[in-house]
Amino acid sequence: VQLQASGGGLVQAGGSLRLSCAVSGNIFRINSVDWYRQIPGKQRDLVARATSGGSTDYADSVKGRFTISTDNASNTVYLQMDSLTPEDTAVYYCNAYIWVDALNEYAYWGQGTQVTVSS
Repeated sequence: VQLQASGGGLVQAGGSLRLSCAVSGNIFRINSVDWYRQIPGKQRDLVARATSGGSTDYADSVKGRFTISTDNASNTVYLQMDSLTPEDTAVYYCNAYIWVDALNEYAYWGQGTQVTVSS
């Protein structure tokens, strides 16, 4: 199983970016996909979560500005980030809990994608 994150970049404060996380490989069922972010020297923090049941959850700091969505046909999860501020600058990672068969569920991480918001 591989998670390929993309879509990071440099944007001015108030701007928008959309991150993508493409999940591929031996997938029986995707249970949930999360987006985390990490600033150097800090812990990796959960930003948003989408579950297979359709529920979503967000960190308080991004509620109302970020939207997580899924394309089940392509096994891709998106993170639409609007009204970005310099405090959103971080490396963003996608993480997924995936059933590879009926008995085994594992957690997988994608590589990070850098988001830089200039003031």
